[in-house]
Amino acid sequence: MSSNTPTSLRHTALDAVHRALGATMTDFAGWDMPLRYGSERDEHNAVRTRAGLFDLSHMGEITVTGPQAAALLNFALVGDLAAVGVGRARYTMICDGDGGILDDLIVYRLADAEFMVVANASNAQVVLDALVERSAGFDAEVRDDRDAYALIAVQGPEAPGVLASLTDADLVGLKYYAGLPGAVAGVPALIARTGYTGEDGFELFVKPEHAVELWQALTEAGAGVGLVACGLSCRDTLRLEAGMPLYGHELSTSLTPFDAGLGRVVKFGKDGDFVGREALAAAASRAAEKPPRVLVGLVAEGRRVPRAGFAVVADGAVIGEVTSGAPSPTLGKPIAMAYVDAAHAAPGATGVGVDIRGTHEPYEVVALPFYKRQK
Repeated sequence: MSSNTPTSLRHTALDAVHRALGATMTDFAGWDMPLRYGSERDEHNAVRTRAGLFDLSHMGEITVTGPQAAALLNFALVGDLAAVGVGRARYTMICDGDGGILDDLIVYRLADAEFMVVANASNAQVVLDALVERSAGFDAEVRDDRDAYALIAVQGPEAPGVLASLTDADLVGLKYYAGLPGAVAGVPALIARTGYTGEDGFELFVKPEHAVELWQALTEAGAGVGLVACGLSCRDTLRLEAGMPLYGHELSTSLTPFDAGLGRVVKFGKDGDFVGREALAAAASRAAEKPPRVLVGLVAEGRRVPRAGFAVVADGAVIGEVTSGAPSPTLGKPIAMAYVDAAHAAPGATGVGVDIRGTHEPYEVVALPFYKRQK
Protein backbone atom coordinates (compact mmCIF):
# COMPACT_ATOMS: atom_id res chain seq x y z
CA MET A 1 0.00 0.00 0.00
CA SER A 2 1.59 3.33 -1.02
CA SER A 3 1.94 5.96 1.66
CA ASN A 4 -0.41 8.39 -0.08
CA THR A 5 -3.47 6.15 -0.08
CA PRO A 6 -6.41 7.56 1.90
CA THR A 7 -6.29 4.66 4.37
CA SER A 8 -2.72 5.37 5.51
CA LEU A 9 -2.82 7.39 8.72
CA ARG A 10 -0.30 10.09 9.54
CA HIS A 11 1.64 9.72 12.79
CA THR A 12 2.89 12.48 15.05
CA ALA A 13 6.45 12.63 16.37
CA LEU A 14 5.08 11.32 19.70
CA ASP A 15 3.47 8.18 18.25
CA ALA A 16 5.83 5.74 20.00
CA VAL A 17 5.34 7.57 23.31
CA HIS A 18 1.55 7.19 23.08
CA ARG A 19 1.85 3.47 22.36
CA ALA A 20 4.30 2.97 25.21
CA LEU A 21 1.74 4.65 27.50
CA GLY A 22 -0.93 2.19 26.33
CA ALA A 23 -3.06 4.80 24.57
CA THR A 24 -6.25 3.86 22.76
CA MET A 25 -5.60 5.31 19.30
CA THR A 26 -8.17 6.64 16.82
CA ASP A 27 -8.28 8.02 13.28
CA PHE A 28 -8.81 11.77 13.63
CA ALA A 29 -8.78 13.73 10.35
CA GLY A 30 -6.32 11.28 8.83
CA TRP A 31 -4.02 11.22 11.87
CA ASP A 32 -3.55 8.31 14.27
CA MET A 33 -4.18 10.12 17.57
CA PRO A 34 -4.54 9.13 21.23
CA LEU A 35 -8.20 9.05 22.27
CA ARG A 36 -7.44 8.24 25.89
CA TYR A 37 -4.67 6.64 27.94
CA GLY A 38 -6.82 5.34 30.79
CA SER A 39 -10.06 6.85 32.07
CA GLU A 40 -11.18 9.89 30.07
CA ARG A 41 -13.05 11.11 33.18
CA ASP A 42 -9.81 10.99 35.21
CA GLU A 43 -7.96 12.80 32.42
CA HIS A 44 -10.71 15.46 32.26
CA ASN A 45 -10.66 15.98 36.04
CA ALA A 46 -6.86 16.21 36.06
CA VAL A 47 -7.01 19.19 33.67
CA ARG A 48 -9.72 20.88 35.75
CA THR A 49 -7.90 20.43 39.06
CA ARG A 50 -4.20 19.81 38.29
CA ALA A 51 -2.68 19.59 34.80
CA GLY A 52 -2.91 17.60 31.59
CA LEU A 53 -0.48 17.06 28.72
CA PHE A 54 -1.78 16.86 25.14
CA ASP A 55 -0.25 16.02 21.76
CA LEU A 56 -1.89 18.40 19.28
CA SER A 57 0.57 17.87 16.45
CA HIS A 58 -2.30 17.14 14.05
CA MET A 59 -3.20 20.85 13.94
CA GLY A 60 -2.27 22.59 10.69
CA GLU A 61 0.36 25.36 10.79
CA ILE A 62 0.59 27.70 7.82
CA THR A 63 3.18 30.50 7.76
CA VAL A 64 2.46 33.75 5.91
CA THR A 65 5.46 36.04 5.33
CA GLY A 66 6.38 39.08 3.30
CA PRO A 67 5.81 42.83 3.12
CA GLN A 68 2.08 42.36 2.45
CA ALA A 69 1.47 39.43 4.81
CA ALA A 70 -0.89 41.49 7.00
CA ALA A 71 -2.74 42.85 3.97
CA LEU A 72 -3.15 39.35 2.55
CA LEU A 73 -4.59 38.02 5.83
CA ASN A 74 -6.94 41.01 6.11
CA PHE A 75 -8.24 40.14 2.63
CA ALA A 76 -8.36 36.37 3.17
CA LEU A 77 -9.82 36.26 6.70
CA VAL A 78 -12.74 38.05 8.40
CA GLY A 79 -10.65 39.58 11.21
CA ASP A 80 -8.38 42.62 11.31
CA LEU A 81 -5.02 40.86 11.45
CA ALA A 82 -3.08 44.02 10.62
CA ALA A 83 -4.17 45.36 14.02
CA VAL A 84 -2.65 42.42 15.93
CA GLY A 85 0.59 43.34 17.70
CA VAL A 86 3.76 41.31 17.33
CA GLY A 87 3.70 38.56 19.97
CA ARG A 88 -0.09 38.48 20.16
CA ALA A 89 -2.67 36.02 18.78
CA ARG A 90 -6.21 36.43 17.48
CA TYR A 91 -9.15 34.04 17.16
CA THR A 92 -10.69 34.49 13.71
CA MET A 93 -12.35 32.69 10.81
CA ILE A 94 -11.90 32.10 7.12
CA CYS A 95 -15.15 32.21 5.13
CA ASP A 96 -16.10 31.39 1.56
CA GLY A 97 -17.56 33.96 -0.83
CA ASP A 98 -21.06 33.17 0.44
CA GLY A 99 -20.05 33.88 4.05
CA GLY A 100 -20.01 30.21 5.09
CA ILE A 101 -17.34 29.27 7.63
CA LEU A 102 -14.48 27.27 6.08
CA ASP A 103 -12.66 27.05 9.43
CA ASP A 104 -12.03 28.85 12.69
CA LEU A 105 -8.39 29.74 13.24
CA ILE A 106 -5.87 31.15 15.66
CA VAL A 107 -3.39 33.52 14.02
CA TYR A 108 -0.13 34.41 15.78
CA ARG A 109 1.85 37.46 14.69
CA LEU A 110 5.46 36.32 15.09
CA ALA A 111 7.07 39.42 13.53
CA ASP A 112 6.01 42.50 11.62
CA ALA A 113 5.94 40.56 8.35
CA GLU A 114 5.42 37.01 9.66
CA PHE A 115 2.25 35.29 10.84
CA MET A 116 1.43 31.71 11.76
CA VAL A 117 -2.10 30.54 10.98
CA VAL A 118 -3.21 27.46 12.94
CA ALA A 119 -6.07 25.55 11.31
CA ASN A 120 -8.06 22.55 12.47
CA ALA A 121 -6.60 19.24 11.29
CA SER A 122 -9.69 18.36 9.24
CA ASN A 123 -9.58 21.70 7.37
CA ALA A 124 -5.84 22.38 7.10
CA GLN A 125 -5.65 21.57 3.39
CA VAL A 126 -8.77 23.62 2.60
CA VAL A 127 -7.35 26.61 4.51
CA LEU A 128 -3.95 26.24 2.86
CA ASP A 129 -5.49 26.07 -0.61
CA ALA A 130 -7.70 29.10 0.08
CA LEU A 131 -4.80 31.18 1.39
CA VAL A 132 -2.61 30.27 -1.59
CA GLU A 133 -5.43 31.16 -3.99
CA ARG A 134 -6.19 34.43 -2.19
CA SER A 135 -2.50 35.43 -2.11
CA ALA A 136 -2.52 36.24 -5.85
CA GLY A 137 -1.43 39.86 -6.31
CA PHE A 138 -0.01 40.22 -2.79
CA ASP A 139 3.71 40.50 -2.04
CA ALA A 140 3.49 37.65 0.45
CA GLU A 141 4.31 33.96 0.61
CA VAL A 142 2.05 31.21 2.01
CA ARG A 143 4.03 28.23 3.28
CA ASP A 144 2.73 24.83 4.36
CA ASP A 145 4.47 24.27 7.71
CA ARG A 146 2.40 21.32 8.90
CA ASP A 147 5.49 19.09 8.98
CA ALA A 148 7.70 21.78 10.54
CA TYR A 149 6.02 21.71 13.96
CA ALA A 150 4.97 19.39 16.71
CA LEU A 151 2.46 20.94 19.12
CA ILE A 152 2.31 20.01 22.80
CA ALA A 153 -0.18 21.59 25.20
CA VAL A 154 -0.01 21.69 28.98
CA GLN A 155 -3.34 22.79 30.44
CA GLY A 156 -4.78 23.23 33.92
CA PRO A 157 -4.26 25.23 37.12
CA GLU A 158 -0.84 23.67 37.74
CA ALA A 159 0.33 24.29 34.14
CA PRO A 160 2.07 27.65 34.82
CA GLY A 161 4.11 26.16 37.66
CA VAL A 162 5.07 23.07 35.66
CA LEU A 163 6.22 25.17 32.71
CA ALA A 164 7.96 27.77 34.89
CA SER A 165 10.20 25.03 36.29
CA LEU A 166 11.50 24.35 32.74
CA THR A 167 11.89 27.84 31.22
CA ASP A 168 13.33 31.28 31.93
CA ALA A 169 10.68 32.86 29.67
CA ASP A 170 8.48 35.51 31.32
CA LEU A 171 5.33 33.43 31.81
CA VAL A 172 3.89 35.88 34.35
CA GLY A 173 3.96 38.65 31.74
CA LEU A 174 2.60 36.39 28.99
CA LYS A 175 -1.04 37.35 28.53
CA TYR A 176 -3.86 35.10 27.28
CA TYR A 177 -3.69 34.94 23.47
CA ALA A 178 -0.03 35.95 23.37
CA GLY A 179 3.06 34.02 22.34
CA LEU A 180 6.79 34.45 22.79
CA PRO A 181 9.86 32.52 21.71
CA GLY A 182 11.77 30.80 24.50
CA ALA A 183 13.54 27.63 25.50
CA VAL A 184 11.59 24.97 27.40
CA ALA A 185 13.79 22.24 28.90
CA GLY A 186 16.49 23.48 26.53
CA VAL A 187 14.23 23.07 23.47
CA PRO A 188 13.52 26.16 21.31
CA ALA A 189 9.77 26.78 21.29
CA LEU A 190 7.05 29.26 20.56
CA ILE A 191 5.29 29.47 23.93
CA ALA A 192 1.65 30.51 23.49
CA ARG A 193 -0.85 31.14 26.29
CA THR A 194 -3.73 29.55 24.41
CA GLY A 195 -5.82 26.42 24.78
CA TYR A 196 -9.11 24.67 24.21
CA THR A 197 -10.00 23.47 27.69
CA GLY A 198 -11.37 26.46 29.62
CA GLU A 199 -8.30 26.35 31.88
CA ASP A 200 -5.12 28.38 31.99
CA GLY A 201 -2.38 26.74 30.00
CA PHE A 202 0.13 26.85 27.21
CA GLU A 203 0.65 25.48 23.72
CA LEU A 204 4.26 24.81 22.75
CA PHE A 205 5.22 24.78 19.06
CA VAL A 206 8.52 22.94 18.58
CA LYS A 207 10.41 21.09 15.87
CA PRO A 208 9.20 17.47 15.60
CA GLU A 209 12.66 16.14 16.46
CA HIS A 210 12.39 17.83 19.88
CA ALA A 211 8.88 16.60 20.71
CA VAL A 212 9.77 13.43 22.65
CA GLU A 213 12.41 15.17 24.76
CA LEU A 214 9.99 18.02 25.61
CA TRP A 215 7.11 15.63 26.40
CA GLN A 216 9.33 13.65 28.78
CA ALA A 217 10.63 16.81 30.49
CA LEU A 218 7.06 18.07 31.03
CA THR A 219 5.97 14.65 32.30
CA GLU A 220 8.79 14.62 34.87
CA ALA A 221 8.25 18.26 35.88
CA GLY A 222 4.54 17.62 36.42
CA ALA A 223 4.81 14.30 38.25
CA GLY A 224 4.70 15.93 41.69
CA VAL A 225 1.51 17.92 40.99
CA GLY A 226 -0.48 15.14 39.33
CA LEU A 227 -0.03 15.99 35.64
CA VAL A 228 -1.30 13.22 33.37
CA ALA A 229 -1.23 12.49 29.64
CA CYS A 230 -4.59 13.36 28.08
CA GLY A 231 -6.27 12.21 24.87
CA LEU A 232 -8.69 13.80 22.43
CA SER A 233 -11.73 12.39 24.22
CA CYS A 234 -11.30 14.55 27.31
CA ARG A 235 -10.25 17.50 25.15
CA ASP A 236 -13.75 17.31 23.67
CA THR A 237 -15.57 17.24 27.03
CA LEU A 238 -13.34 20.04 28.36
CA ARG A 239 -14.07 22.33 25.39
CA LEU A 240 -17.77 21.43 25.54
CA GLU A 241 -18.02 22.45 29.21
CA ALA A 242 -16.15 25.66 28.31
CA GLY A 243 -18.70 26.40 25.54
CA MET A 244 -16.03 26.40 22.82
CA PRO A 245 -17.22 25.61 19.27
CA LEU A 246 -15.84 22.66 17.31
CA TYR A 247 -15.72 22.78 13.51
CA GLY A 248 -18.07 20.23 11.99
CA HIS A 249 -20.36 20.54 15.01
CA GLU A 250 -21.09 24.18 15.99
CA LEU A 251 -19.42 25.60 12.86
CA SER A 252 -19.76 24.66 9.17
CA THR A 253 -19.92 26.07 5.65
CA SER A 254 -23.72 26.18 5.96
CA LEU A 255 -23.41 28.75 8.78
CA THR A 256 -22.04 32.28 8.72
CA PRO A 257 -20.28 33.66 11.82
CA PHE A 258 -23.53 35.56 12.54
CA ASP A 259 -25.56 32.33 12.47
CA ALA A 260 -23.06 30.87 14.96
CA GLY A 261 -23.39 33.83 17.33
CA LEU A 262 -19.78 34.79 16.58
CA GLY A 263 -20.41 37.84 14.41
CA ARG A 264 -17.99 39.76 16.63
CA VAL A 265 -15.05 38.16 14.80
CA VAL A 266 -16.07 39.86 11.53
CA LYS A 267 -14.38 43.28 11.29
CA PHE A 268 -16.16 45.38 8.67
CA GLY A 269 -14.20 48.49 9.70
CA LYS A 270 -10.78 47.20 8.63
CA ASP A 271 -8.97 48.59 5.61
CA GLY A 272 -9.74 47.07 2.23
CA ASP A 273 -12.13 44.46 0.94
CA PHE A 274 -12.21 40.88 2.19
CA VAL A 275 -13.57 37.57 0.91
CA GLY A 276 -17.26 37.17 1.80
CA ARG A 277 -17.74 40.81 2.83
CA GLU A 278 -21.02 41.42 0.94
CA ALA A 279 -22.55 38.10 2.00
CA LEU A 280 -21.51 38.70 5.61
CA ALA A 281 -22.95 42.22 5.62
CA ALA A 282 -26.26 40.75 4.41
CA ALA A 283 -26.04 38.03 7.09
CA ALA A 284 -25.43 40.68 9.75
CA SER A 285 -28.52 42.67 8.74
CA ARG A 286 -30.65 39.49 8.56
CA ALA A 287 -29.50 38.55 12.06
CA ALA A 288 -30.39 42.03 13.33
CA GLU A 289 -33.91 41.87 11.84
CA LYS A 290 -34.75 38.27 12.70
CA PRO A 291 -32.42 36.55 15.16
CA PRO A 292 -31.20 33.23 13.78
CA ARG A 293 -31.23 30.12 15.93
CA VAL A 294 -29.14 30.71 19.04
CA LEU A 295 -26.39 28.45 20.35
CA VAL A 296 -27.38 27.50 23.91
CA GLY A 297 -26.41 25.05 26.59
CA LEU A 298 -28.69 22.19 27.59
CA VAL A 299 -28.39 20.33 30.89
CA ALA A 300 -30.14 16.98 31.29
CA GLU A 301 -32.57 16.27 34.08
CA GLY A 302 -32.06 12.54 33.49
CA ARG A 303 -29.08 10.36 32.61
CA ARG A 304 -29.48 9.89 28.85
CA VAL A 305 -26.81 11.56 26.73
CA PRO A 306 -27.81 13.67 23.72
CA ARG A 307 -25.65 13.40 20.59
CA ALA A 308 -24.97 15.63 17.62
CA GLY A 309 -27.92 15.69 15.21
CA PHE A 310 -30.61 14.87 17.78
CA ALA A 311 -33.69 17.10 17.53
CA VAL A 312 -34.48 19.66 20.23
CA VAL A 313 -38.25 19.83 20.81
CA ALA A 314 -40.85 21.94 22.61
CA ASP A 315 -44.65 21.51 22.57
CA GLY A 316 -44.28 18.60 20.16
CA ALA A 317 -42.45 20.69 17.54
CA VAL A 318 -38.79 20.61 16.52
CA ILE A 319 -37.18 23.89 17.63
CA GLY A 320 -33.51 23.08 17.13
CA GLU A 321 -30.70 20.57 16.84
CA VAL A 322 -27.98 19.30 19.16
CA THR A 323 -24.48 20.03 17.83
CA SER A 324 -22.40 18.39 20.61
CA GLY A 325 -23.34 16.30 23.62
CA ALA A 326 -21.56 14.30 26.31
CA PRO A 327 -21.64 13.40 29.99
CA SER A 328 -20.07 16.32 31.89
CA PRO A 329 -17.59 15.12 34.52
CA THR A 330 -17.62 18.56 36.18
CA LEU A 331 -21.43 18.93 36.37
CA GLY A 332 -22.07 15.23 36.91
CA LYS A 333 -24.85 15.08 34.31
CA PRO A 334 -25.22 15.01 30.52
CA ILE A 335 -24.85 18.34 28.70
CA ALA A 336 -25.19 19.53 25.12
CA MET A 337 -24.75 22.54 22.90
CA ALA A 338 -27.61 23.12 20.47
CA TYR A 339 -28.91 25.70 18.04
CA VAL A 340 -32.51 26.51 19.05
CA ASP A 341 -35.15 28.98 17.87
CA ALA A 342 -34.68 32.36 19.54
CA ALA A 343 -38.10 32.05 21.24
CA HIS A 344 -36.78 29.13 23.31
CA ALA A 345 -33.20 30.34 23.82
CA ALA A 346 -33.54 32.27 27.09
CA PRO A 347 -31.80 30.60 30.05
CA GLY A 348 -34.40 28.85 32.15
CA ALA A 349 -36.79 28.29 29.21
CA THR A 350 -39.17 25.51 30.20
CA GLY A 351 -40.75 22.68 28.26
CA VAL A 352 -37.63 22.02 26.19
CA GLY A 353 -36.54 18.45 25.51
CA VAL A 354 -34.27 16.38 23.31
CA ASP A 355 -35.68 13.58 21.18
CA ILE A 356 -33.52 10.62 22.19
CA ARG A 357 -34.65 7.63 20.12
CA GLY A 358 -38.28 8.63 20.24
CA THR A 359 -38.46 9.76 23.87
CA HIS A 360 -38.55 13.47 24.67
CA GLU A 361 -36.08 13.79 27.53
CA PRO A 362 -36.43 17.04 29.53
CA TYR A 363 -33.54 19.53 29.43
CA GLU A 364 -32.89 22.88 31.06
CA VAL A 365 -31.70 25.72 28.78
CA VAL A 366 -28.64 27.47 30.25
CA ALA A 367 -26.29 30.21 29.11
CA LEU A 368 -22.89 29.14 27.80
CA PRO A 369 -20.34 28.28 29.02
CA PHE A 370 -21.35 25.48 31.39
CA TYR A 371 -18.06 25.95 33.23
CA LYS A 372 -15.94 29.03 33.85
CA ARG A 373 -12.71 28.79 35.83
CA GLN A 374 -12.19 31.01 38.85
CA LYS A 375 -9.53 33.56 37.93
